[in-house]
Amino acid sequence: MKSYPIHEVFHSWQGEGVHMGKSAFFIRLFGCPVKCPWCDSAGTWHPDYVPEDIGKETATSLADRAASSGAQMAIVTGGEPTIHDLTALTEGLKERGMARHLETCGAFPIKGDFDWITLSPKWEAMPLDENLALADEFKLIIENPDSIEKWIRAIGGKIDGRPVWLHPEWSMRDDKATLESITGFVKKHGGFFRAGYQLHKLYHADELDPDVQKPAPLGGKPELGY
Repeated sequence: MKSYPIHEVFHSWQGEGVHMGKSAFFIRLFGCPVKCPWCDSAGTWHPDYVPEDIGKETATSLADRAASSGAQMAIVTGGEPTIHDLTALTEGLKERGMARHLETCGAFPIKGDFDWITLSPKWEAMPLDENLALADEFKLIIENPDSIEKWIRAIGGKIDGRPVWLHPEWSMRDDKATLESITGFVKKHGGFFRAGYQLHKLYHADELDPDVQKPAPLGGKPELGY
């Protein structure tokens, strides 16, 4: 029976993107070879934060827990969830009538049947063309005032009207120049470009579920590799 390495599973609400505000059951898997320097899920891969014992859970158990939570959707995230074959998990969720959402950087083949794919590309591992085509929405992490134009040059020709969220990297959420770059771009270009934010963090929504792991410190300490 297929099992997955689990960092945490919890019931909260989606704090980002088109489905912002909807009740959601999160399945956060361990493992990520991308290792972004500002990662806010460092507990899924960074050696300073990964626990000695990593628990595993079967696809059946995860699907049962998601279905019994009362959430509107199950969101499979990480780490980078697509380093795992997610077929068994999505089959179990589908059998239980759960909407199946994926959050991925897009750099690895997607194995599983999803209703919605949020693709957040990372410079450390650029997305596959096949995944850019599959994505329902994009989330660009804006690290500095030059980030938007860099991303447009890199993948802009492959964005065709699907929503593109411009999110300030969390440690830059109060940086005036970075925020103004997002505001200015949206005002100038509009269309499918939208200003984004991690709204759930303002509510501390995830922390209200007792199954949520203590957050690993945010990035910004190169001596620790993040």
